[in-house]
Amino acid sequence: MVKGDLGQVTEIDREAFPTQWPPANYLQELQNQLAHYIVARDDTKKVEVSHARPPRALSTLRSWLRWLGRRRPRPDDPPPRAFQQYIVGFSGIWVITDEAHITNIAVRQTYQGRGLGEMLLIATIDLARELNARSMTLEVRASNTVAQNLYTKYGFAKVGVRPGYYLDNREDGVIMTTENINSEAFQVNLKKLRKTLAGKLY
Repeated sequence: MVKGDLGQVTEIDREAFPTQWPPANYLQELQNQLAHYIVARDDTKKVEVSHARPPRALSTLRSWLRWLGRRRPRPDDPPPRAFQQYIVGFSGIWVITDEAHITNIAVRQTYQGRGLGEMLLIATIDLARELNARSMTLEVRASNTVAQNLYTKYGFAKVGVRPGYYLDNREDGVIMTTENINSEAFQVNLKKLRKTLAGKLY
């Protein structure tokens, strides 16, 4: 995730977690050295973004003369059109010592049911390994049995409960944690699940 992604990531977050309070501040997350984020993009779709004109860099006499010869933009001129790839989901982790804590996984509603959440989970596990994590943990709503089943499939086990963890309705948060993600057993299972998911997606 980069700064240019913040608008779309925040939009997805608000759609996926409308009752979360306080809302996530992803600009702050970009400045957090513990935080690491992945975005999933739809390569077939782009979205127009508006922005102020960038300042001109006139570092040489030649470029300055070229600029003088151009029609100068007027205040009422429309800003230049810019496009970026359409973000359909994202995930994030905080890595503290050798543990990666999944902060969120979210997919746009119109893209749900296609395996993208599972794909993001796999990518997040891969990222955790790259960052030298040995285990992963997360909290999930007690009522969200679909997510719990997905995490169980990927080697997360229930290890505890945080009473009243979710501030919007005081719902309990179920703590789920993996064993060593670098172990042979974990990686064999991950490889099998990755192959199965690839067959569904393509």
